[in-house]
Amino acid sequence: MLEIRGLKKNYKKFTALKGIDLKVEKGEIFGFIGPNGAGKTTTMKIACGLLSPTSGEVYVNGINALQNIRRAKQYIGYMPDFFGVYDNLKVTEYLEFYSSIYGIKGNERNKMIEDLLELVSLTDKADFFVDSLSRGMKQKLCLARCLVHNPELLVLDEPASGMDPRARADLKRILCTLIDMGKTVIISSHILSELSEVCTSIGIINNGEIVISGNVEEVTNKVYNNKVLEIEVSDSPDKAETVLKEIDFVQDINPIGNKLEVSINGDNEQIKKLLKLLVIRDVPIITLNKKTQNLEDIFLKVTKEA
Repeated sequence: MLEIRGLKKNYKKFTALKGIDLKVEKGEIFGFIGPNGAGKTTTMKIACGLLSPTSGEVYVNGINALQNIRRAKQYIGYMPDFFGVYDNLKVTEYLEFYSSIYGIKGNERNKMIEDLLELVSLTDKADFFVDSLSRGMKQKLCLARCLVHNPELLVLDEPASGMDPRARADLKRILCTLIDMGKTVIISSHILSELSEVCTSIGIINNGEIVISGNVEEVTNKVYNNKVLEIEVSDSPDKAETVLKEIDFVQDINPIGNKLEVSINGDNEQIKKLLKLLVIRDVPIITLNKKTQNLEDIFLKVTKEA
């Protein structure tokens, strides 16, 4: 859905982007992560046709967006990190205004607005003035505005900014609904724990360069060579530890009460072998889970190394 090749952006003596290569497949929720000033917003604006690059290529749904920006914009819904709203308009009037820009009128417009307000849980605020809405509600209204022309690609720059925990949970629900509708979403955020819960893939940018990208598991495996398993046993973990020490691909064992954190060098086949051996040796296993590395830890590790 979105492919970026060799994207560079120079501001006189400052280079904001140093040759970005990025690919986001259709139907993904792509988490775009990076510290302030890393180049996230610059990349997003160029992808949406709001900023011209120094060099590089951008393709949206196979269209060369830098050469056919009007055509490419039909597929894009962009929500900036800072946006303006028209405070003297009611919620429905606000969406009617943007509908008119896209030539959507009459019953089609009314049904579309009704559906969008239901999607973002603002149906009961339809007749409220925009100025009376909370910060989180305004965020959701702007997300609805991005969907007026039914774009296939949504580019959301810090959409959870200013939202309380309930509103952020609602945002995650909306994102999942959009994916079910066949949309592709690119989302930047500093709330990394929440990105890890919804994103199918991530890209980490630092100092204008993509440090690492891929689906969450791929990135985790690249950053952390070993997988970590959490094994809970019903009795003392001593017997489990004795068996695990006999396995050549087990790197480290850390007992914590009736649980063991086990670092292994291998893939799912090794995990199957490990589990089979524990069962054969009559180790009383209650649970065995792959421990997911915290996205914030991955981000800190990668950017520190970079």
